[in-house]
Amino acid sequence: MRIYRHFDTLPGEARGAAIAIGNFDGVHRGHQAVIGEAGRIARAAGVPWAVLTFEPHPRRVFQPDLPPFRLTPLRTKARVLEDMGVDAMIVQRFNRAFSERPAEDFVNAVLVKGFGARHVVAGYDFVFGYKRGGNCELLLAMGQKLGFGFTAVSAVDDGSGAVYSSTRIRQCLSAGDAEGAAAILGRPFEIEGRVAHGDKRGRTIGFPTLNLHLGTVQPPAFGVYAVRIGHIAEGKQHWIDGVANIGIRPTFGGDDAVLEAHGFDFTGDLYGELVSVALIRRIRDEKKFDGLDALRAQIAADCETARGILNELRTNQR
Repeated sequence: MRIYRHFDTLPGEARGAAIAIGNFDGVHRGHQAVIGEAGRIARAAGVPWAVLTFEPHPRRVFQPDLPPFRLTPLRTKARVLEDMGVDAMIVQRFNRAFSERPAEDFVNAVLVKGFGARHVVAGYDFVFGYKRGGNCELLLAMGQKLGFGFTAVSAVDDGSGAVYSSTRIRQCLSAGDAEGAAAILGRPFEIEGRVAHGDKRGRTIGFPTLNLHLGTVQPPAFGVYAVRIGHIAEGKQHWIDGVANIGIRPTFGGDDAVLEAHGFDFTGDLYGELVSVALIRRIRDEKKFDGLDALRAQIAADCETARGILNELRTNQR
C-alpha cells in the first residue's frame, strides 16, 4: 500500500480510484464495511482502491484540550488498511483552513480535480465541508453532475441492534472490557509504540518488561491484562504471549500512566523497537503492594492466569 500526503500531488497511478472517505478512527467493523465496499467497486472496475483520511483527528483540531481518545494512530491505521488490501491511503492534513472549505469546493477541488475519483463511498452519516454543509445527498447529486459514482453504506450492527461505533469501543476500553472492544473492532485493541527504557525493576524480580507510553491513545482501564506482543523480526511480524500492567505503578509511587508488558519465554532486546501490544482480557485491577515479595508473587500468579486465558483462546480458535 502506498501512502500519499496531499490530494493535489497524487501521481497518475493513484488517480481514478474508488475512494472510501472518513476518519475511520478504530477501523472497526462498521468502517470496514465502508472501506470494503470501495474495494469491491474498485476490483470490479479495475481501478485503484483508495482510502482518504485526515490527520490530525478533526476533533483534536476543534477541541485541542480533550484528553487522549485516539483508537488508531496513523501508523496503526495504515497497517490495518494495508492488511485489508487497500492500494492507496491518502492522508490529508486537517487544519482550520481546510475545515473552512465549502462542501462544494471540497467535491470539486479534492475529489474531482485532485483525485479524479471514479467512485466515492462513505458512511450514511458522513458530513463534510464548512459548518458540516455537505452530506451524502450532496455527494450523490454532485457525482451525477460531475461524473463520479457515489455509494452510502448503511449502519452495521452486531445483530442485536447495537451499531458498531468508535464511541462504543471507547466505552468498552474505559470499562476494561477488552473482549467487548475486540468484538466491535474485529480484532484485539492494540497499543503501538517504541519500547522505552524504564527503571528496570522488573529485571530485579525476575519479570523483565518492555515499556510503552500511551501518548494520544485512549487509555484502557488501569489493571493487568493477558496480552499478545507483536514485533518485527527478519521482516515479519511475530507474536508472543504475555501479561501487561497498564497504570501508574502505585507500589513505586508513580504518577504517569505507562504500559509494562512481560513476554513469556522471550529473551530478546526490543529497546527502541516498534511493538504492538494486543489486549486480550483484563485479569484484575492495578493495586499497591507492601513490598517486592508480594509483588513478585502476584506477577507470577498473573502470568499463570494469562497463560491459561491465551491457551484457552488458542484452543477455541482451532
